[in-house]
Amino acid sequence: MSALPELDEEMEQGLLESGGTGGGPTPAVRRARAWLSRVAEPGSIPFWRFVEDTGPVEAVRRLRSGRAPDAVRSLGGARVDQDATAADLLRAQRCGARLVVPEDDEWPGLLLHALTVATSEEPDDARHQSPRTTAPVPPMALWVRGQARLDELVDRSVAIVGSRASTAYGEHVAGELGHQLGERGWTVVSGGAFGVDAAAHRGAMAAGAPTIAVLACGIDRVYPAAHGALFHRITEDGLLVSEWPPGAAPHRHRFLVRNRLIAGLTRGTVVVEAAARSGAQATARRADRLGRPVMVVPGPVTSATSVGCHELLRDIELGAVLVADAGHVIEAVGRLGEDLADRPPRPTDARDGLSDVAVRVLDACPVRAGVSPERLAAVAGCDVLDVLRVLPALELADLVEWTGTGWRLARPEQRGAR
Repeated sequence: MSALPELDEEMEQGLLESGGTGGGPTPAVRRARAWLSRVAEPGSIPFWRFVEDTGPVEAVRRLRSGRAPDAVRSLGGARVDQDATAADLLRAQRCGARLVVPEDDEWPGLLLHALTVATSEEPDDARHQSPRTTAPVPPMALWVRGQARLDELVDRSVAIVGSRASTAYGEHVAGELGHQLGERGWTVVSGGAFGVDAAAHRGAMAAGAPTIAVLACGIDRVYPAAHGALFHRITEDGLLVSEWPPGAAPHRHRFLVRNRLIAGLTRGTVVVEAAARSGAQATARRADRLGRPVMVVPGPVTSATSVGCHELLRDIELGAVLVADAGHVIEAVGRLGEDLADRPPRPTDARDGLSDVAVRVLDACPVRAGVSPERLAAVAGCDVLDVLRVLPALELADLVEWTGTGWRLARPEQRGAR
């Protein structure tokens, strides 16, 4: 990558070129959003509104020149006087990543519009706005690593989230869900963490389907460190996505902010295992605020890792749906009337389809000694003719047998012998 001009110089030139040709973002716009992705932590309502009102290039000019409102400029602090865009873009290029901005065709604007709507409902007074870690603020830009197009992968996507300290049950369910969804053409989105996240990613990849890991650090960093091979596999067909520029560390507060992006990039969120206090629960509540379905896999009532799941199901206002397989999930997030879950298979029984009289006669038959049709009629509470009418059918079904002196239930070892 050739050396970039000074940031302020490019912003001045970019302002003159803001008329553009309509062929996508100008280099100045892309660089402006790269700078904005580092200068302030994501999730700030005042900062996002300032950039929306002025445009990214003008926002950078005002912040750099000290003409931005003090409340907005303070959100960047010492970072406002720094410029690491050249290094960020170079690091991204070296690891096969790119910066996707709202002005790109690849931007998943349809799904992320729910964040814009939710932010517009926030009060103007900052004292009454949602905290930064839970505010439904759209991202300034997204650093994306992998060859697939972001907008195409998230068009039919489902988030699977859950506990990092998962049980064997939770990992099995998450892997099965990821595999089944992948087989049906759905992209699994999760956070790349230990436990349920990793199981969901691996399940999708086992089905030959792409998956997306939304990170709380730079896309050139592997966190957790043990997931280097997993992240490499994800980028082969899927994507690593982050709001933070390359090199950014996985600070704890960033995981809370990241949750809204997992919810916003998908058509629904499935919680497989969640403790009483967990990030998975937080992601589910972000999804609900965005109007997306919340689905929950129940667990044993004795399991601490399923307490959060059961609390979500008990929350009447949340309206979470209990799911047990991919069919249930797709029914909740798919096309109305088309993506319906198959009914669970039910074991068949020889009594299925019998008339009421036939069932009563069958129940009246003794196990050992045979009895006459008259006796069966008395016990079953019907006419002898009704008994004589149903006995041949019951005999053909190997449910009753003639002993020579009367009728009785057929012995199990004789059933199906004909």
